[in-house]
Amino acid sequence: MSFKILSKKQLSENVFQMDVMAPLVARSRKAGQFVIVSVDQDAGERIPLTIAAADAENGSIRLIFQRVGKATTQMADLAEGESLGYVAGPLGQPTHIKKFGTVVCVGGGIGNAPLLPIATALKEAGNTIISIIGARTKELLILEDEFRAISDELIVVSDDGSCGRKALVTEPLKEICSRDPKPDCAIAIGPAVMMKFCCDTTKEFNVPTQVSLNTIMVDGTGMCGGCRVEVGGQTKFVCVDGPEFDGHQVNFDQMMRRMSAYKELEQKALEQYQKHQCKIGLDQTA
Repeated sequence: MSFKILSKKQLSENVFQMDVMAPLVARSRKAGQFVIVSVDQDAGERIPLTIAAADAENGSIRLIFQRVGKATTQMADLAEGESLGYVAGPLGQPTHIKKFGTVVCVGGGIGNAPLLPIATALKEAGNTIISIIGARTKELLILEDEFRAISDELIVVSDDGSCGRKALVTEPLKEICSRDPKPDCAIAIGPAVMMKFCCDTTKEFNVPTQVSLNTIMVDGTGMCGGCRVEVGGQTKFVCVDGPEFDGHQVNFDQMMRRMSAYKELEQKALEQYQKHQCKIGLDQTA
C-alpha cells in the first residue's frame, strides 16, 4: 500500500502538516487515537503521531508533527507526491466522548494538534468548550483559527506576550477552575512539564483531568515496553492502555526521566543525517 503525501503545509518554523493516503485508518479512526509512522518501509525509526483529522471519503488522514530528531526531520524533507514507508493504526484507546457539561481544553505548543480533534468531538457531543492554547511565541502558535471555530470561549497565551496574554496556560486555567460553577472536567495536552502543572492546578479544585501522553514507542502494541508509565502506582503502557490517562494519577517525574533516556543517541542520529544530506547537496552541485 502506498501512503502518498497528498498535501504538505508548514505551520511554523518546525511544525508541518501532511495529508496522507491511509484509507483503512481514515475509515476506522476515532478522536484521541494515533498511528505509528516510518519514513522507510523496511528500516528506520518508528514514531507515534496523533491523527489530527481524517477524511473517510477520500481515504486520507492529517498528521501534524514537529521537526525535532532524525525521523521527523526526514519527514519534513519529504515533498508532496512522495510517500511514507508505512502508517500503522489506528492505535490506542479513543477518547471517551460524551456530554460532560463544560470542558476546559488546554493545549501547549504541538499539543494543540492532538487536542483539536478531541475538542471538536466534545463540542459535537453538546459540551461547552473553553479552549486555552499557548506557545512560547506568536510564530509557534498553531491552529488558532480552528480552535476559535469550535470553542465557546478561547484564551490565547504566549510566554513572551507576542500573542494573546503574556502568561503560561496554567494562569487562565486556574481562573476558570475558580469560577462558580467550576468546569466539569478538563483535558490537557502538551509538553510533559506543562501537563504536570496543569494537573496540579486542576487537582486543587477537584476538576477531573485527562492527559494524552506521547512517550517513546517502538511497536505500538505493548510488546516492547518502551512506553510504560506509572499511573496510580501501577505500570501502564501508553500505546495500548492510553494514550489518555487520569492526569492526577500519572507519575510525570518518572515519565520525564524515561523520555530523556535516548537524547544523546537521538542527537547523534540527527547530526549524522544532516551531514549525509549536506554531502548529497554538495555532490549534486559539484
